[in-house]
Amino acid sequence: MSMLKLQRRLAASVAKCGKNRIWIDPNETMEVATANSRKGVRKLLDDGIIMKKPVAMHSRSRVRKNLLAKRKGRHTGPGKRKGTAEARMPTKVLWMRRQRVLRRLLRKYREAGKVDKHIYHFFYMKSKGNTFKNKRVLIEAIHKRKAETERAKLLVEQTEARKAKARAMKEKRAGKAAAASAEEVAAPVAKTVEVAAEPAKVSKKKAKK
Repeated sequence: MSMLKLQRRLAASVAKCGKNRIWIDPNETMEVATANSRKGVRKLLDDGIIMKKPVAMHSRSRVRKNLLAKRKGRHTGPGKRKGTAEARMPTKVLWMRRQRVLRRLLRKYREAGKVDKHIYHFFYMKSKGNTFKNKRVLIEAIHKRKAETERAKLLVEQTEARKAKARAMKEKRAGKAAAASAEEVAAPVAKTVEVAAEPAKVSKKKAKK
């Protein structure tokens, strides 16, 4: 029986695949042996005497199963680790991830109008200073800061309202005092006029008599 190396090589070239994927019908070896050109091999491929086998399946089911177990913490003990903790997950990468998460949140809040530029800058610098370990802590800090700001604003408004009310009362009292003093000044003048008018009346009565 011929090895048919030439025919296998030509068939692999024509079919554009590896030589191991070429199947030659064992019952037609004599006919295949006569085909010593690409044209002849192409005809055998068309006739089905030589065929191109499908790609062998390379299953990933075991890989997926192993990864699922690793997510649960299996197969990650000291015996499975090849590098140092810093090499396996650099602290710089963790830092960059955390900063990007926090800055993305601050940017979103600023664009939505939830924080003004002053609060944004305050928490941006706090994040850079490693104050917040995750997004939840930052959100809580933002809410607390906003509540304090609102409380301070309310206190200022209440103080201003009290001052305005006191100012109005003071002006009202001052107006009343001014009116009272004006009346006090006007009263003696009126009495003087009345006293001056009485002798004139008496003299008129005497003249009539």
